[in-house]
Amino acid sequence: MLESSGNRVTRFEHNLLRAVGVPEQSAVLLGMLMLRGPQTAGELRLNTERWYRFLDIASVDGFLEEMQERSEDKGGPLVVKLPRAPGAREQRWAHLLTGPVDMEATAPPTARASATDDELIALTRRVAALEDTVATLQAQCRSLHEQLGLSQP
Repeated sequence: MLESSGNRVTRFEHNLLRAVGVPEQSAVLLGMLMLRGPQTAGELRLNTERWYRFLDIASVDGFLEEMQERSEDKGGPLVVKLPRAPGAREQRWAHLLTGPVDMEATAPPTARASATDDELIALTRRVAALEDTVATLQAQCRSLHEQLGLSQP
């Protein structure tokens, strides 16, 4: 931010466009990626609607690919296309302004391996013990109802 003077109130102006050297559309996409994290091109188009109105998803993809293919003499890539997540229709994009993206953090959690035989045996024993406890409690409730002369529920 740059401070401008000459007014009664100190004013600031944003310099991201000049500092990073990208057009307004790319700055909008970078801002949204910094604000909300990795998103698809469709999500970016919807989320930036009030900030900048893109014509279609293809134009969003065009600006993202331009930032991804940015040459090293201009500072290198600003975004990266993440691998497609299982079950996802589209790939997500992430910004590189704070360094490389941690792929482990952006990956969906993997499915846990199936339970081992020991875990199944322990679970079966626990369920059996709980069933015995429930049966005992039900018998005690019936006995209390009979002692108090109440009808059975």
